[in-house]
Amino acid sequence: MLRLGLALSLVAASPSRAAPPPIVATEPSASLARLPPLQSPCSPPSGTRLPETPAAHGGSSANRAGLPGLPPIGGPGEADERADDAVGCEFAVLRRAMAREVAGLVRPSDHAVAELTSRALTLLGQAGRPIDTPQVVVVVDRNPAVQRLMLMLARPGGPAGWRLVGAAHVSTGQAGRKDYYLTPVGVFAHTDAILDFRAAGTRNEHHVRGLGLAGMRVWDFGWQWALKGWHTDGAGGDIRLQMHATDPDLLERKLGHPASEGCVRLSSSMNRFLDRRGVLDADYERAAATDIRYSTLLSPQRTPTRLAGRLLIVIDTSRPASDPPTSASRPPDWPSPDAVPAPAPDTM
Repeated sequence: MLRLGLALSLVAASPSRAAPPPIVATEPSASLARLPPLQSPCSPPSGTRLPETPAAHGGSSANRAGLPGLPPIGGPGEADERADDAVGCEFAVLRRAMAREVAGLVRPSDHAVAELTSRALTLLGQAGRPIDTPQVVVVVDRNPAVQRLMLMLARPGGPAGWRLVGAAHVSTGQAGRKDYYLTPVGVFAHTDAILDFRAAGTRNEHHVRGLGLAGMRVWDFGWQWALKGWHTDGAGGDIRLQMHATDPDLLERKLGHPASEGCVRLSSSMNRFLDRRGVLDADYERAAATDIRYSTLLSPQRTPTRLAGRLLIVIDTSRPASDPPTSASRPPDWPSPDAVPAPAPDTM
């Protein structure tokens, strides 16, 4: 099933397999007030500063007038947030870092941000995962005409507390191609119940680095029910849902168009940013304190944000907002797949 354009460790589940042990949900992250202090411009110890990112990453320096692909930070109310609110300050720091470190940011319209926020909140409600503490969430719109990732600051209390950190193009599952699944719609938690891995940077039989350069992070969201993109009758199966980089020379140019077998493909610079800033590593940082597997996986050069979360939310603005998440179409008698690890990076 592995072929050109591979960007997913994809294994269709066999109905004959035994059900795996359940993935145990972890406790919600602590509020910012309970987190240990980090070296941050929001409350800098004497002589410290946020590390700069080399221009080679494709970013540019940020300033008060505005960031590439983003509205000005000094918009209504945001200056007060930076000055008086630790969450607002962390938001501004992360926003500037994203502008420096991620190439090819795009600026979605206010309407697009509002639509994304509304749909994300609907899915969170359906999943029983309310936002109870300020955190960053990754929201992906799989709409074939959009194919965009938006990094959002999510606060309790509804859409008024949500803010756009930044946005960039991605690639999700391609329809109409044999063995290619549609990236499932829903809320997916990145927890320490599953250990991520890093790309080996090797090329497959088509000379493609399916997971990108060596060392690129692969975020693993476990087995998820997905619709078969080459079917029109609602048939589906279980896939290993992952988010990762792709070949920077051959496949990054396709970002912005559906091209994967079901995963979420990122640019190399977005991969580095999410990894370095620990955007989805709330659980991993906690686990790393006592488990060498997690401390080894996490980048030693990381500067984790205090707004780290764990949620990937996939929406589809080409479909009615009332559509249920993809998991709702899973047959009730469909057996769960084996809890097997994803294929090794050098086989992809």
